[in-house]
Amino acid sequence: MNLLFVADPLASFKTYKDSTFAMMREAQRRGHRISACEPQDMSWQTGARVTARVRHITLTGQLDDWFVADAQRPDGREAVAGFDAVIMRKDPPFDSEYFYSTHLLEQAEREGARVFNKPAALRDHPEKLAILEFAQFSGPTLVTRSADDIKRFHAEHGDIILKPLDGMGGMGIFRVKQDGLNLGSITETLNKHGTQSVMVQKFLPEIAQGDKRVLVIGGKPVPYSLARIPQGSEVRGNLAAGGLGVAQPLSKRDFEIAEALGPVLAARGLLLAGVDVIGDYVTEINVTSPTCFQEIFDQTGFDVAAMFVDALEQAVAAAS
Repeated sequence: MNLLFVADPLASFKTYKDSTFAMMREAQRRGHRISACEPQDMSWQTGARVTARVRHITLTGQLDDWFVADAQRPDGREAVAGFDAVIMRKDPPFDSEYFYSTHLLEQAEREGARVFNKPAALRDHPEKLAILEFAQFSGPTLVTRSADDIKRFHAEHGDIILKPLDGMGGMGIFRVKQDGLNLGSITETLNKHGTQSVMVQKFLPEIAQGDKRVLVIGGKPVPYSLARIPQGSEVRGNLAAGGLGVAQPLSKRDFEIAEALGPVLAARGLLLAGVDVIGDYVTEINVTSPTCFQEIFDQTGFDVAAMFVDALEQAVAAAS
C-alpha cells in the first residue's frame, strides 16, 4: 500500500518514543510505501481534488537521521485520494486549523480517500466531552462556563480537578481540595470570565497508581496499558508533565471498559483510540493521535504497531 501520514514536522519526532514513527517502521517492514505531509501542506482549489505537498520517505533504521526523502514530482503535490490510506496523526491542539484540516480530508474521502481516523469522527468526538456519553464508566463530571456551577460541584465533592477542554499533555490541570483555596482564581483563569467551558471532575485518589492509557485498535483492546504515575508532589500523571510510564496487563475493569467502548468507537470510524482510566473510571477518550505504542512494546514485548497495521490493512481491504 501507499500510505500518507498527516502529522507534525518529521524533524520534531522523538523516534525513541513516537507512536507515529512506530507505525511507519512497521508499515515499511511489511513493504508499504511511506509518505508524509503536514496539515498546512494540503489545499483544495475550485474544480480540483484535494492535494498535498508530500514527501516520499524511506526509513533508515537510525534514531537520529531516521529517514531519507525519495524522488517525487517537481512540485511535490499529489492528490490525497491517490493514496491507499491516509493516517491522520496531527497532535492537538484541536484548534480552528485542525478543524479545517478535517474538512479537507473529508472532501478527499468523497474523492475516494480512506482516512483513519475518520475526519468526521475526529470532529464529532471531543476527547474530554466524549466520556459523558458513557456515564456508566465515568466518575462525577461537570462541563460548564459557570463559576457558580463550579462552586456547587466543589461543595458537593470537596476535592476536584479542573481542566480546559482543549488541553493536552496535562496542560492547565488544577486540583482544588476541600478548603477551596484559589478556586475562584483558577476558575477565572480557565473559564476566561465565563467565556470558555471548563471540565470539572471529582478527584480520584487512585491516580497514585497511575492514569492508565488503554489503547483500542479496530474495536479491540491492546492487552497492556501504560500507567502514567505522578511523581513527587505532582498531581498529573501525563508523561509530558514528568509522569513515570509503567506498562501493565489490563485489569478486569479495564477490559470491561475497552470491550464496551471499542465496538462503538470502531463503528464511528475510529480505528485507534486511547481510553484514559483512573481506578475504575474513564477520564478521557483520546482520538486525535493516541500514543504509548513504544513504551508498551519496550516493557512487555507486545507489538502495538503490528496490531495497528494489521487493523489498518484489514480496514483498507474491507473498504476496497
